[in-house]
Formats: sequence, structure tokens, C-alpha cells
Amino acid sequence: MARVRTPHQNFEIWKSALATEFRVAGAVHAFHHRHRFLTGLVWDMLAASALLGKSEEPRSLLMLGLAGGTTLRILRHLLPSCRFTALDIDGAMVRLARRHMALDATGVEVIVGDAYSWLRTNHRTFDVVMDDIYLAGRTDVFRAKTMNRPMLADLRRAMAPGGVLAVNLVTGPGHRTMQSATRRILLAPFAEVRTVKSPAAMNEILVAGETVATASRLRRWEKSFPEAADRAHWHRLTVRRLRSPGET
Repeated sequence: MARVRTPHQNFEIWKSALATEFRVAGAVHAFHHRHRFLTGLVWDMLAASALLGKSEEPRSLLMLGLAGGTTLRILRHLLPSCRFTALDIDGAMVRLARRHMALDATGVEVIVGDAYSWLRTNHRTFDVVMDDIYLAGRTDVFRAKTMNRPMLADLRRAMAPGGVLAVNLVTGPGHRTMQSATRRILLAPFAEVRTVKSPAAMNEILVAGETVATASRLRRWEKSFPEAADRAHWHRLTVRRLRSPGET
């Protein structure tokens, strides 16, 4: 439908009668379907991670890296009363998500700006904190910053007691160093870290907290999706405990 250049990235808008996609570097960056919610990809995993905290129905969620709001559309269906707040540095993409992906229907409070700078002065807490910040290069996406102790301290300060931190990591060649470094830094301070995966996705979601639920928690939500294809995608999600190096 269109090629768009913003100050932060270039992407394409693809549209059919039923679905809209934002594509960055050849990959789908955001997705909206008129009837279905799930895709078998990273947004399903992020949505699932929000349900793994102490409370299976969180009351508040902070999303760092909004893009088209695909994850929040799933979660609004599952959590009609949850308060959503999202940060994204790319205001142009947010405006296009409002126009093409029904972003306003999620009821999200959108803050346009640098998420990591905002975190340093933030005093609010959330039951779920999601870090999905990726920027687009010419041929691949990449994380703006490597996870470090000051950044982790800012993220933990935004977590309410009993809450979870969910971090999206692209996997595979070119991303393993970032993946390994993030795993190491999360394993140190948190009582539990679990990884959420889907067979078709080239991502893992690391979910960290005082307690992180197992896959049995997700099975309770499967019947919430009216479409059989969505229920099948949800059923394929796996949740496994991440072990520390050397742990048997």
C-alpha cells in the first residue's frame, strides 16, 4: 500500500481486505487482522508472558516499544480491565498504527519518547513490564542497547510487587551475543526466569520475577479465543525454566 520513512526507520504498509501488516527489513513488524488475534509469532509469546505473574489477571502493564500495538490487541481481548501504558520513540509509526491498526481500540496511554530515558525518572509501578525495543537496520532488526545493571535497575523499579518483567529477544545468527548477555544479567537478581517460545517464531521471551507461572497457567486462557486457528497457536506456546550456567 505504501512505503514510509520516519526519522527512526523505513517500513512498508501491506493491506488486504482482512489484514494489515507493517513490514521492516522484510519482516512483519506489526500485524492486525479483523477477526483473528494470534499469529504463531512473537506477539503471542509477549501476550502470554503478561499472564505469568503472581496475579493471572494483571491490573496494569507497561509496554516499551509499541510499534503497531499487536500485543496489546491480544491482551485487550484477554484483559478488558487492565490499564495499558506504552512508550515508543517513533511518533510517525504510532500515528499510522492509529490509522491502520485500530490502536485506539486498545485504550492504551501512549507516550512518545525514548523509553530508557523515561524509565530513569519514572515513579510509577506496573504488574507487567515489557521490553520490546528493537530498531530496524537495512537488513535486520537490532536492540538499541545491551541490557546492563543500571538499565535493569530502572526496569525493576517499574515492577509492582509480584509483577513480572518480560524481555523480547530475537534469536539466531547475529543475535546470540545479545541473547546470552541478557540471559546472564536476568538470572542474577531474579528468583525465577522462564522462557516462552512458539515453534514458528525466531524469538524467545524471558519472563523474570519473584514467581513466574508454568505453562499450565496459559491453558486456562485457551478457550478465550473464538477462532480455532488462534486456539491452536496458543496451545503450541511453551514455557520452560531458564537454568543458570552449570545448574543441573
